[in-house]
Amino acid sequence: MGGDLMRGGPSGPDTAGTRPAAEPRPAGTPKAVGIVWALLALNTLGSAGAKTVIPLPRSLIQMATMGALVAAFALALALNLRLRVRASAFVFLLTLLLVPSVISSANLEVGYGALFRCTRLALFVGTLWLLSRWWDGSLTFVRYHIRMYFAVLGSVAAGLIVAPGVAMPEYYGGRLVGALWPLTPPQIGQYSAVIIGLTVLLLLGRRTTGASAAVIIIPTLVLLALTHTRTATLGLLVGLALAIGSLILTSAAARRFFTWTVLCAGVAAVAFSSALQAWFLRGQSQESFSNLTGRATVWDALLAAPRTTGEKVFGVGLGDKSFGGLPIDNSWLAAYHEQGLIGVTIVAAIIIVLGGVALLRPPSLPRACALFLISYCAISSYTEAGLGDASPYLLHLALAAALLAAPATATSLSTSAVPRRRIPRWDRR
Repeated sequence: MGGDLMRGGPSGPDTAGTRPAAEPRPAGTPKAVGIVWALLALNTLGSAGAKTVIPLPRSLIQMATMGALVAAFALALALNLRLRVRASAFVFLLTLLLVPSVISSANLEVGYGALFRCTRLALFVGTLWLLSRWWDGSLTFVRYHIRMYFAVLGSVAAGLIVAPGVAMPEYYGGRLVGALWPLTPPQIGQYSAVIIGLTVLLLLGRRTTGASAAVIIIPTLVLLALTHTRTATLGLLVGLALAIGSLILTSAAARRFFTWTVLCAGVAAVAFSSALQAWFLRGQSQESFSNLTGRATVWDALLAAPRTTGEKVFGVGLGDKSFGGLPIDNSWLAAYHEQGLIGVTIVAAIIIVLGGVALLRPPSLPRACALFLISYCAISSYTEAGLGDASPYLLHLALAAALLAAPATATSLSTSAVPRRRIPRWDRR
């Protein structure tokens, strides 16, 4: 997976920041921070999904994912032993989200698994606090994000080559799944859309070359098409439109890309309208499509279920994002069910705060990447759950928070906040 996109610039890393095409590497950022970020991503892959070529016990997968989180927290703590953190409204709100989660989970209405999920969320948030020391608005974490999810998609592609029948099973309607690790089509679509969007923005910002971007974008687009994931595709298109729109006034490349994309999209819509419609409907009837593939039925039942005052305010506790044995597939209703009205309010505050900060920032490539991630997560929240618990969506938003952080001064990261008294030369011993 060579190329400048993975190394830091069109001609390799530029730690001094002397080349205009490559962003300077933040001073004092250990390479192990990227390992912590990858371990967080591994933890959020989940343990339930498609059937794999070699059956993997769910308990084994859970041990691997939870072990990755514990390792991420331990490594982050080792890298930041002095517990230096940066003020972050995003991580502060996530910390507040722990309150209704613990209160509702303590009732054990959904079993002891709720307390386990609270511990997982606490470790996830704690690791983000420790990593916030290196959040300075640079593109370093964007590259971490692309690398780790491209590696995940590499395993998906390998499974497709090794066992195409298992990778595109009939019980998922012939949609692409993970044959080596149990990943569902929506997961693969999400990872594909996110790294495609970020890579396109890096290309427009001249932080990578066309050849390096093509190595990422072309195979990932193929995987996205094979998943037939409508939410991920819509989130990619809308998110890129908003992100590129924020660069139009300051970037000629963004203006050219936007113009050509609109023209090509118009031509494709006319020439391949029937094929696009068939791909979008996925063989479903109009009734099934309007019912959001059965999601609306679950949503109506969840809202109609009787609840006590405590359950309305704090929820029933962190669960597996299901109701009546069926997935909820909506971040807002999942938060309402598990963390109550307080949880919904905090999740909404996270989106609003990040979006507001992004809009107040001057036009820049980091701001465009943040806008893409925020808008993608907001769109996906309608048909996907995850904003109220440790998930890839929270990791995407954490990346947006890192991109929106103000550059840190060298003094604040390397010296104590208390100034030392200068000792005269003649008085030194």
